[in-house]
Amino acid sequence: MTAQILERHGIEDGRPGAFGLARCDLVMVNEISGVLALEALAQMGAQRVFDPSRVAIVCDHFVPAKDVRSADMISRMRRFAREQGIENFWEAGGTREAGIEHTLLPEQGLVRPGDFIPGGDSHTCTYGAFAAFGTGMGSTDMAAALALGEVWIKVPETERVQFAGTPGAFTTGKDLILAYIGRVGVAGATYRALEFDGPAVSALGIDGRLALCNMAVEAGAKTGLVAADATTVAWLAERLDAPPAPLAPAPGAVYEHHTTIDVDGMGPLLAMPSSPGNVVAVGDAPAGTHVDQVYVGNCSNGTMTDLRQLAEMLRGHTVARGTRLIVVPATQRIYRQALAEGLVEVILEAGGMMSPPTCGACYGGQNGILGAGETAIATTNRNFRGRMGHRDSRVFLANAYVAGAAAVAGEIVAPGAVAPPGAPA
Repeated sequence: MTAQILERHGIEDGRPGAFGLARCDLVMVNEISGVLALEALAQMGAQRVFDPSRVAIVCDHFVPAKDVRSADMISRMRRFAREQGIENFWEAGGTREAGIEHTLLPEQGLVRPGDFIPGGDSHTCTYGAFAAFGTGMGSTDMAAALALGEVWIKVPETERVQFAGTPGAFTTGKDLILAYIGRVGVAGATYRALEFDGPAVSALGIDGRLALCNMAVEAGAKTGLVAADATTVAWLAERLDAPPAPLAPAPGAVYEHHTTIDVDGMGPLLAMPSSPGNVVAVGDAPAGTHVDQVYVGNCSNGTMTDLRQLAEMLRGHTVARGTRLIVVPATQRIYRQALAEGLVEVILEAGGMMSPPTCGACYGGQNGILGAGETAIATTNRNFRGRMGHRDSRVFLANAYVAGAAAVAGEIVAPGAVAPPGAPA
């Protein structure tokens, strides 16, 4: 799939390591990367973006603004969008549709199978859930993409990652990617394009595929992709003017690397501090690990599927004393749907709090910073030391089932350990 996409976008030499200029279907920036890109754009002398309809600006990292500096960054992106005639501009509270960029853009019908999309955020690889080549780039490259509509890229090696077998209960797309990162490490796929397949991947809905592709970069990969099959086409058909064409590897496709992971019967996994590669089964976490904060949300796991999984754990329970629960729907549309389904009521009745869509706590910006000595379990994608707050805090990464169970128990437990309401103690 990688070779097909790059060839369609102008890469004549498809050999790994070769360089070429790739045409962009969409260029995405946020208020952090965007401000830096605008500075580089001015230095280049560019007056206009290449095509306002193919530029997307999402204010999501510092929304709502936490201080004057962040407010100024958002304000600058607003002015730029207005001056350039860019209508694909979103910020929570200012536009009806808003949210975290990697969930929002597909939701808005701006990501299609076979697209090439550079973004000013490392998790742009999330768009691979739709068989699009999404990849994060630095702000100078993003400035060039904004000005020219094309950007230099080195052709990556490709790796076929097959998940064999049927996972066990409470196991999600988050666990598949944790299994892979646990196998190869955080640098094991450096600058590779990962193409995920196997029955466990085919069985995932779009939300599970988003989680899978989102963390490809945590293994060092350039991007991660899942074939665009009937599930993809059906999901996008509701958001596009015309159903997209499927996209899959060509028969006899040649890969530079192959990895097969047996997930038959595999339960939920956990990335322990302080690396996404420090992966163990949930049952192998240190017994009695108290959790100060549970965080469910972000660009990998703030979907309707995640909120439903969380609510399944919370119904009839309350958040344990000494533990706090912060829930962040990835978009305003997801927030509205969660309200309609009664999930917000379940979360609030349990004692959790709801946040507007924001990247804030995930990267240590705002809305959920950890203090010294605190422990969090989060559905986010990175748990480096100091990532979500104080350098002496700890972050465990897990899926929404595991996070919900921890909120109820006040410590890390397997989801099955949270007794259903009315069951004997």
